[in-house]
Amino acid sequence: MARLGIFGGTFDPPHIGHLVLAAEAQNQLKLERVLWVLTPDPPHKEGLLISPLEFRLKLLETELGDDPAFWLSRVDFDRPPPHYALDTMRLLAQQFPGDELVYLMGSDSLRDLPTWHQPLEFIKSCKEIGVMHRPGDLARLDEAETKIPGVSVKIRWILAPLLQISSTDIRQRARDGRPYRYFLPPEVYRLIKEFRLYRG
Repeated sequence: MARLGIFGGTFDPPHIGHLVLAAEAQNQLKLERVLWVLTPDPPHKEGLLISPLEFRLKLLETELGDDPAFWLSRVDFDRPPPHYALDTMRLLAQQFPGDELVYLMGSDSLRDLPTWHQPLEFIKSCKEIGVMHRPGDLARLDEAETKIPGVSVKIRWILAPLLQISSTDIRQRARDGRPYRYFLPPEVYRLIKEFRLYRG
């Protein structure tokens, strides 16, 4: 039996903050490896402009590099949308029978968890839920518990440096002509410039 971290997202683009969360989660939650699940068509971002999957895939492959603890999962690639986290977890449970699946998220996702597709069934599909701890998270957890009874016992806090980096901010900085180079691994930044992504 292995403990696997499941880290899902659009990764548009993947950045240093994602790497920090994954590395700290692996260490603190005793995970054998972290599966990065690139979501082709996230339901909660319907109507928003998202970079083509082939570009995001190349960026993420580049970010993960040769770290043996980080695996790219294609579990959502060959199925039609919408790509709900619950369905992803059920498919991964079939791929890794007997392993413990620990879903990883930021505190913003904890806040939004009650709005996810079948949130009660989702938390049942997780052995644990690792959450990057930020100020105010206990209040967010109390609120989530009132809407999803039982979620509190699944939460494991991940302590990590407070990095105010987000994909949304990086995209906006690129459009505005503001600096964002050092929010990213060098090769990811180079590819963004090569692909001419996030231009105004």
